[in-house]
Amino acid sequence: MSGVGRTRREDHDHARRAERDDRPPVSSVVAAAIAGGVALSAGFLAEPTGGALVGVAAVGLVLGTLRGSHRVLSWSAGAGVVGLGVAGYLGAAPEPLLVAAAALAVAWDVGDHGVSLGRQVGRDASTRRNVVAHAGVTVLVGGTAVGVTYVAYVLATGGQPVTALAFLLLGAVVVASTLR
Repeated sequence: MSGVGRTRREDHDHARRAERDDRPPVSSVVAAAIAGGVALSAGFLAEPTGGALVGVAAVGLVLGTLRGSHRVLSWSAGAGVVGLGVAGYLGAAPEPLLVAAAALAVAWDVGDHGVSLGRQVGRDASTRRNVVAHAGVTVLVGGTAVGVTYVAYVLATGGQPVTALAFLLLGAVVVASTLR
């Protein structure tokens, strides 16, 4: 028997929504883990101390995606920015540092997108193509931002580490704002 004022179809739809798994799709978790692994590797190549913070951030991004928590994703991204800053301050080479920054941005963006997908359509919906397309565009935008930042770094720095750090941080801001 239907509830008051509802049809059988509405009861069925309500029951179906109640059973839906709102966790992010597995493809989002996998994509965030791959990007996080790249960030972790590049961070350690850039500078071990800052790389450790980048690694903690990468793990946090994967866990935030698994848990479906925008808050964990945001805090992890913040920790990643701190790790990148520490690595730059301690004299990290710009190439792996930029790769780590872009990979962290990709992990955060794909994780955030996955959390939203999970809440909107559920884990069991067919979202793989959506996730792959979203991740591909994010990698393309991040790669372009890294390329522009690196060219600016090469053209503008005269071997001054403080200037290099400023350009790398500017690049990180460009990557983050471009992804949003």
